[in-house]
Amino acid sequence: MLLPHGFDGQGPEHSSSRVERFLQLSDTTDSPTIKSKMDVYQEVNMQIVNCTTAANYFHVLRRQMIRPFRKPLVVISPKKLLKLREAGSDIEEFAHGHNFLRVIGETNKSIVPNNVRKVVMCSGQVYYDLVAEREKLGKKDIAIIRVEQLSPFPFA
Repeated sequence: MLLPHGFDGQGPEHSSSRVERFLQLSDTTDSPTIKSKMDVYQEVNMQIVNCTTAANYFHVLRRQMIRPFRKPLVVISPKKLLKLREAGSDIEEFAHGHNFLRVIGETNKSIVPNNVRKVVMCSGQVYYDLVAEREKLGKKDIAIIRVEQLSPFPFA
């Protein structure tokens, strides 16, 4: 299910992506029979993702098709990211890239891990707003981490 209006619209009637409602509907499992990550995906009733790059969006759809089982996939996709240059990906990331990344760490090479005093976790278009503000303020001690998969939450 593709939910394209993640609060980008002109009022509540235009915003169809209420991610909190889907998160309330999704279940998690604490079953003792779970032995691997694949077991977690088979136990939950749905998966919810909020991709921030074109390549990661491609890889989540690819992952959905090649899995040996079917579960509903809810994709939150704000319209703002369609035209945002930073959300684009190189062709290499599609062809010879990675699998779907559930969490994307700090990608700015000028942020030195030993100097970080604050870590901010976010999802979706908020990431690009935070990066722009961090650059505007000239902060080099704040790391921003993107959580791409919201449910099941990527604990490991």
